[in-house]
Amino acid sequence: MTSNDFNPANSPIIQIERRKAIAIVASAALLAISLGFGLMQVGAGFADRSANGITVTGSARVAATADNAVWTLNVSLTRPSVASAVSKVESDVDALRKYLTDGGVAASDITLGSVSTYANEEWSNGNSTGRILNYRASRDVVVRSKNVQLISDLSQGIGAILQTGVSVNNYGPQYYISTLPSLRPKLLEDAMIDAKVRAEAITKAVGGSVGSVQSVRAGVFQVTTPDSTMTADGGAYDTTSIEKTVTSTVSVTFSVN
Repeated sequence: MTSNDFNPANSPIIQIERRKAIAIVASAALLAISLGFGLMQVGAGFADRSANGITVTGSARVAATADNAVWTLNVSLTRPSVASAVSKVESDVDALRKYLTDGGVAASDITLGSVSTYANEEWSNGNSTGRILNYRASRDVVVRSKNVQLISDLSQGIGAILQTGVSVNNYGPQYYISTLPSLRPKLLEDAMIDAKVRAEAITKAVGGSVGSVQSVRAGVFQVTTPDSTMTADGGAYDTTSIEKTVTSTVSVTFSVN
């Protein structure tokens, strides 16, 4: 080969660079195709989700009055000896029972717990000295009644017996609704109606119409004080008030025409 026959384009270095350039162009083309296909799939996914319809939440509420009351009281005191502590507890429990029955509570609505005792030890520098200072005795008194207003009145007037020296811990009545199971079907029905009204308002605004129900998920019931905004993921149940509000929710997916 003469010097006149030499062609730079055929040199080994140029050939290597050319192959690299071809590989880069091919990789870029494959990447563009992959990205384009991926975007098409994403777009199709969004279209599918849109085609599923519209999901709205409906709610309904109703006022309810508690018809069951559970009132827990406790007589607890400390005395130098076990015998004196137990004796005083029994005396105070008798006085408490008299207060309840005189106030209108039936004797059959009162349940007495067992008497419990506890020795209070003397401690010094974090260590027990082995000496007993005194003994604490206690007994629970539980009232269960359907006369919720009576229980409320007696609870508010418990100070009268405290003034006589009777040691009573009042934990306050708890009020329950026994009719809750019968309220649920109507509340769910009303919540479904509310969900449809909301869906129709949304679709009408964009020129569409509501179709058939595709899925329904009922939420938990919330039993709260009137006008309360309290909610809980597992369902709220207020027991402090006689008057309550019961709320139900449903999540409904409708097809859209």
